Parts: sequence; C-alpha cells; structure tokens
Amino acid sequence: MFFSKILNNDTGGRIFLSILLAVTILVPLLNIVVSPESPWHLSTYTVTIIGKYLTYALLAIAVDLVWGYLGILSLGHGAFFALGGYTMGMYLMRQIGDRGVYGNPILPDFMVFLDWSELPWFWYGFDQFWFAMIMVIFVPGLLAFVFGWLAFRSRVTGVYLSIMTQALVYALMLTFFRNELGFGGNNGLTDFKDILGFSLQLDSTRVGLFIASSVALAAGYLASRAVTNSRLGRVAVAIRDSESRVRFIGYRVENVQLFIFIFSAIMAGIAGALYVPQVGIINPGEFSPINSIEMVIWVAIGGRYTLYGGVIGALLVNYSKTFLTSAMPEAWLFVLGGMFILVTIFLPKGIVGLINKYRGVNG
Repeated sequence: MFFSKILNNDTGGRIFLSILLAVTILVPLLNIVVSPESPWHLSTYTVTIIGKYLTYALLAIAVDLVWGYLGILSLGHGAFFALGGYTMGMYLMRQIGDRGVYGNPILPDFMVFLDWSELPWFWYGFDQFWFAMIMVIFVPGLLAFVFGWLAFRSRVTGVYLSIMTQALVYALMLTFFRNELGFGGNNGLTDFKDILGFSLQLDSTRVGLFIASSVALAAGYLASRAVTNSRLGRVAVAIRDSESRVRFIGYRVENVQLFIFIFSAIMAGIAGALYVPQVGIINPGEFSPINSIEMVIWVAIGGRYTLYGGVIGALLVNYSKTFLTSAMPEAWLFVLGGMFILVTIFLPKGIVGLINKYRGVNG
C-alpha cells in the first residue's frame, strides 16, 4: 500500500524497480551458484563493475532531484560524492590496523611515511562502523547546509549558482591534494583490507556490496519519489518554473531549496560511501570538476525530471566509458561531448522523452 501510493502514476518507476529487483536476484546467483565454466557465469569483477554503476545511478538520482525538480544546475555534486567516499575510506583505513606496510596499529601508512606522531582528532571514532555511517550522512549534509544557506538566502540563482558549485568542488580538490591535511594527499586512501570483519577480496563480500548498492538505489529512488509527490515536491517544481511567483504567494523559497539540496547531498554521500569499498580507492581526483559535469550529462542524456531517466543515463554513459576507455581511450571525451550535443539538439527531454513520445505520453 505504501509503495503503491509512492509509485502512483509512475509506470517508469515501477518498471525500473522491477528490473532492479530482478538484477539484484540474478547477479548473485550467476556469480555464486553458476559454475565458472558456464557461459552464464558472472565473474566477481563484473559484479563489482555493476555495483559501481549502481552507485553512479544513485548519484544521478540525487542530481536529477535538484536539477530536474528544483531547477538548480549543480556542477559540484561530485563534492558530496567524494566526501561520502572519504568518510568510508577513513573507516576502512582504520580497519587495516597493524596489517599495513609499516605495521602501525593506529596510524595509516601514509601518516607513518610523513612522520606523523599521532592520529589527528578528526580521525577519532572512524574505527567504529556506526560512527563512520553517521559521518557519511553528516559531512555531505553539513557542507550542503552551509553552502545552501549562504547561497539561497543571498538569492543566488541560475548560472551564478552553477559557477559557485563548481568553484566549491574545485576548491575542495585543491585542498585534499595537500599532504598536511591528513587525507593521504595525492594518493588518497587505499589498500583497504576488510569491512565489518569481512575481507574485501572475498567474492561473497563483493556480492554483499553489490546488494547493498542495489538496496540503496531502490531506497533512494523511493525516498526521492516520495519527496517529489509530496506538497514540498510540488512547491519545488513551482519554484523551478517561477521562483518570484512562489515568493509572492508567501512561501519561504530558500527553505524548500535548502531542504532538497541537503537531501540530495546526503544521497550523493551515501553513493560515494558504497563506491569506495568496491573500487578500492578514494583520492582527490574524485573532486575533479569534470566528474560533476559528467553527472549532469548522465541526467541530460537519460532525461531529467523523471528520476529513473538519470539512472538510464548513468548506466549508458558509464558502460560506454568502460568500453571506450579500454578500446579507444583517446576518443572517450569526444564521444561524451558528442552525446551531450546530440541530446541537447535532438533529444532535449533525453532518452525517456523519446520513449514517451513514441508511447504517446506527455512530459
């Protein structure tokens, strides 16, 4: 009953969640149950790649929520994704203990290498999983609150706000490159051993992370759909279409913008936290502005103002990236730019818009 209410008149969402459920069941079975000699067997590497794509899909939903429904073109959501990743990375580094290269039970290897004598205060508590999970939500949410509170109350909008979000992510990238900050500098955080006591090298752990990513994606979609279907979501769309009119009739526009911006940032942080143990590293490169621009392209290609369109775009673009960067690495950026130009000119509503056109559905 609860899910039916959230997904009311959301045929695309029902199809997406049904496919996601099928994939969540089939992928582990094809990896664990099916013999490696069988052509139907899925390697653990493939399971990890799919799990990584699912974290990107959750990130795309977060971007679509603020761009498609609120009208804020954020070019800095990579900051929230990377911060979520760093908080998870700090937990994973603390789990290494004396199994590191230098055998220090407290200090991560990079701190020993840089002659640090004690653990920085902001690393305290990250030896506990529950604390790390709180930080996964709190750190991106706090940054979104501070940035959003200053920007929205100053009524910064349009391209100026987009530039500010990109400046934010670029500033964080430069900051995290510094060795003295205490986050691994250029090399970042890596060489993770286990999570919750389970070795990250085990196939079963990889499958578990894949399932966790799938569950988080489904939960993120349902939570976002609940927001967009609520009165708050309808006000957000009204702000997107005519902010001055919404202010005129008495709504506190900045409060609506701030809530959805924080909610979106937290989802991006959770996506980053699930991404890191699957890829095995987090470094300042994740803050790169080009990453945040790619996220916008995912949503534009899939179709914004749909939520599941962002998922389609994220999966399509990242699969293409995986294939082309191995087959023709020098061509990838040209292909990405070409896809964005073609969609902008010929498919302004993205792939979902094209599908709806042939189905005779408006919007």
